Amino acid sequence: MDNRSVLISGAGIAGSTLAYWLHRFGFRPTVVERAPVLRTGGHAVDIRGTARRVAELTGIVPLVRRAHTGAYGMAFVDRDGRPVAKMGTDVFGDSGGPIAEMAILRSDLARILYDTTRDDVEYVFGDSITAVEQDEDGIRVGFEKGGSRRFDLLVGADGVHSNVRRLVFGPHERYIHDLGCYGALYSITTDLDLGGWQLMYTMPAGGGRPGRTAALSPKREPGQARAGFFLRSEPLRFDRRDTEAQKRVVLRAFEGEGWEIPRMLSGIGDADDFYFDRIAQVRVGTWARHRTVLLGDAAYCASPMSGIGTSLALVGAYLLAGELAAADGRHGPAYAVYEHRMRGFTEQAHEFARGAGGGGLMPDSPAQLWLRNQTVRMLPYLPKGLVGRGMDRLANMVRLPDYAALEHR
Repeated sequence: MDNRSVLISGAGIAGSTLAYWLHRFGFRPTVVERAPVLRTGGHAVDIRGTARRVAELTGIVPLVRRAHTGAYGMAFVDRDGRPVAKMGTDVFGDSGGPIAEMAILRSDLARILYDTTRDDVEYVFGDSITAVEQDEDGIRVGFEKGGSRRFDLLVGADGVHSNVRRLVFGPHERYIHDLGCYGALYSITTDLDLGGWQLMYTMPAGGGRPGRTAALSPKREPGQARAGFFLRSEPLRFDRRDTEAQKRVVLRAFEGEGWEIPRMLSGIGDADDFYFDRIAQVRVGTWARHRTVLLGDAAYCASPMSGIGTSLALVGAYLLAGELAAADGRHGPAYAVYEHRMRGFTEQAHEFARGAGGGGLMPDSPAQLWLRNQTVRMLPYLPKGLVGRGMDRLANMVRLPDYAALEHR
């Protein structure tokens, strides 16, 4: 087999899943991660449709189920906390509602995948790629901490702000498409009994403020919850690594509001797992350049609010590893088939995500908020194929090849 040494940038869901399958197919994967340890916090993610089969084949389903977020539905509430509309996990059909039947914190899933692979895969934490030189025989990669190493192939699985994509494909501005809003998440303590529901309090635009939503989601630990905030906004200027500046953005946007917001904001200063980012999509014309290929959010992020991003990552990692094995490591044909199998899925996911969240979570008027609530109330009575513009069809649109015969050949 050719091209057996593969460097993967990013120890997240896509990168660790790819490392697992590459090892099973006889490759030698190395994973480099900028963070000094696995990242904590972040949002809950959903495993839907075909991605559930990937999770089964990877052997992680029992662990995923044990790490379930504890949220089994979404309830929109008014200022006094009274439910005005609800959605359960079955509202979209087999793949679940806005919270899927297999829901887990992103950091928990990344930890499960890391623990599954750590004995067989080389992980390098606290370092990042600074230079990439590709030639006919391989790739020389320079590292931030000094020195360089040579690999056969390079995979950028390092997220929306992918370092590999910037070095090999060009500036981020070419590929990141803004969706006009921000999201923030962090852990808090609470004595509120959420009863297994993710509570959403939405404020329509008015009084010079944009549409916004505050969310409170249960965690497995008693007395713990995740606070979430979503707001429309023009792009703001601040250092992406300046957490305190990001916290001030959230405080200004939601100060003076009712419901549980004052208590949620009171915990923001002490939050050590605070996450804040611009909601955006990634669209790349082709995902491969010579020996380098992109995977997951680095190639085709749909939106953190779409509910389909983790499924894209799991399915994409399985297909990329399988096609490299099927092609005996010949990266050109393998990359082409991987992209062919995934392209329709990603394009449909992008289309789905462009309509997700916006008017529902950040309405421009009270009338739009009223319409959102009425629509949610009607969902249980509609055909599953129409609900959510066909989430179940989208999540199951990729047919997985059986690569079992290729293991360690």
